[in-house]
Amino acid sequence: MSKRNSQSAKTAARERLRAEREREAKRAKVKRQITVACTVVAVLAAAGGIGYAVVQANKPSRWEAVKDEKVVAPANTTGTDGTTVVIGKSSAAKTLKIYEDPRCPICGTFEESVGATVKKDVDDGKFKLQYIGGTFLDNHDNGEGSKNAMSAMGAALNVSPEAFLDYKAALYSKKWHPEETDDKFKNDDYLIQVADTVPALKNNASFRNDVKSGKYDAWAVAMSKTFDDNKDGVTGTPSLVMDGKVLTAPGTQNPPMTVDEFNAVVDAALKG
Repeated sequence: MSKRNSQSAKTAARERLRAEREREAKRAKVKRQITVACTVVAVLAAAGGIGYAVVQANKPSRWEAVKDEKVVAPANTTGTDGTTVVIGKSSAAKTLKIYEDPRCPICGTFEESVGATVKKDVDDGKFKLQYIGGTFLDNHDNGEGSKNAMSAMGAALNVSPEAFLDYKAALYSKKWHPEETDDKFKNDDYLIQVADTVPALKNNASFRNDVKSGKYDAWAVAMSKTFDDNKDGVTGTPSLVMDGKVLTAPGTQNPPMTVDEFNAVVDAALKG
């Protein structure tokens, strides 16, 4: 082999090595750029995820947002935002106020025991009935059932006072009233299932649409505020008030929970 050929071979080899190093350097640079880009994307994605989570956490809940909505009052109501619900004959001289929370288990016991007597007395014109609904039990477990049931009761009231009373009785019945720890009333389908036991509400398309759309959600919140702001000193449910006086079973601070107790305290209040 000539010296010339040997030198040329060495030069070619060095050139190939140089070119290979340049290519390797380019590949390494591209790899670094891709790694940096992916890291930036990951950081931005994480930041975006955190930002989204923060926004969602600070976003008002459905029921918080409802507070700012315009109240649609059901038919058969009067007063500010339709929160005065009085049922009975105009000839009745006195009005019995009843304070209840839809999820309240003691209200369920009261309604099962005394509810039919209350309705009969209203139908007979013995007194008018004013309903004031609270939703404070939702506050205990971040629930929605009391408010949602109240909204559905507004939809029933929009149908008729009779439908309202019958639906209220059904909601408090042993068959349908859930345990206090079970927020079952937050489910619209369940509320409609209960309503199907009430003739005036069974397969009632308008009622169902009102429940599903939450037409009376803002009314339910307004009614709850009426309970919270009451001037009768009522803080629990059930509570009965006539002429500004809370009615309790004789010798106790508890509401009358039997028909006999109810008749005794109401008859005394009507004479007072």
